[in-house]
Amino acid sequence: KKIHRHPLAYLVEAADDICYTIIDFEDGIHLGWIEEEYALEYLIKLVKDDMDTLKYSKLKHRTQRLAYLRALAINSLIKDAVTIFSENENEILNGNFGVALLEKSQYKAQIEDIINLSVDKIYCSEEVVQKEIVGYKVISTLLNAFVSAAANAFNNKVNSYDALILQLIPDQENIPAKTLYQTLLNASCYVASLTDGKAKLLAEKIGFE
Repeated sequence: KKIHRHPLAYLVEAADDICYTIIDFEDGIHLGWIEEEYALEYLIKLVKDDMDTLKYSKLKHRTQRLAYLRALAINSLIKDAVTIFSENENEILNGNFGVALLEKSQYKAQIEDIINLSVDKIYCSEEVVQKEIVGYKVISTLLNAFVSAAANAFNNKVNSYDALILQLIPDQENIPAKTLYQTLLNASCYVASLTDGKAKLLAEKIGFE
């Protein structure tokens, strides 16, 4: 039986792409990694059709200008994503729409410009790279601990360390489950559900590997 991607997945993906693209870009400006004049030019290209130039000219502070352009940019991209979804609804429902909604966006070139600048100025900055390295260590530490303990629980080979790790997992996570696959999935989903702060705290308590 052919499995189709759920229609809502396209909308969730678009919402995620829109928010992270624009908000990360705005954060880069606030942190001083992207020059304001350069960044405003990119955002204005994206919102020029909906922009109230008179209102914009009266905004005196950088934070106000950025907030105005950010709101317009997100709104423009959301409306565009809705239009693309509506125009391709049959293909989406039939499982024949093989790309993300924003791949068909009229603003694709502007989005790519913003993403490329963000990659260069934000995601490759030393501070962000250091955080990503820590993130990888946190995730690998938690997965190694919880997945190993869950697998041992399924196979009735729990040692004292596994027992302690399993006590950290809420009962509703259903570990062990009826199958090894579901057991490992539940353990992975628990790790994925943790907030950044909770994950880091747990990894520190367990001990970074």
